[in-house]
Amino acid sequence: MEIRRAQNEDIDSLIGFNEAMAFETEGKKLPTEKLRKGVEAVFADPQKGFYLIAEENGRALGGLMVTFEWSDWRNGWFWWIQSVYVMPDARGRRIYSQLYEYVKRSAAEAGNVCGFRLYVEKENGHAQQVYQKLGMDETYYLMYEEQL
Repeated sequence: MEIRRAQNEDIDSLIGFNEAMAFETEGKKLPTEKLRKGVEAVFADPQKGFYLIAEENGRALGGLMVTFEWSDWRNGWFWWIQSVYVMPDARGRRIYSQLYEYVKRSAAEAGNVCGFRLYVEKENGHAQQVYQKLGMDETYYLMYEEQL
């Protein structure tokens, strides 16, 4: 298993992961071309974030995206972990754990990261257990949004 930064050649896999995740978790069908532009935007502008890929024998088994949030309270960056997906036939192999360890090593190298954040669906108890096992804690914050 190799964990690495995603490259342009991984865009189709990342799109597929996002489409599958949206359908599995929310029953949503994402518009592929809009999603493609969104994924490509991350590759075009590193300030938006970066993707990781878990790969075995040339096959992408999972991935995630990291985006950035500045914290004035901490004078450092929170790295948001988003778009986490592992192929169904590869689940249970600690792939997310390996991806997260890569994120943590990358943050240590960056030297200006104060923590990691992610959001998880309230009903996704399995994912919550994984995140807790890896050292993450539930926060006191609720998340609100308004879509435009």
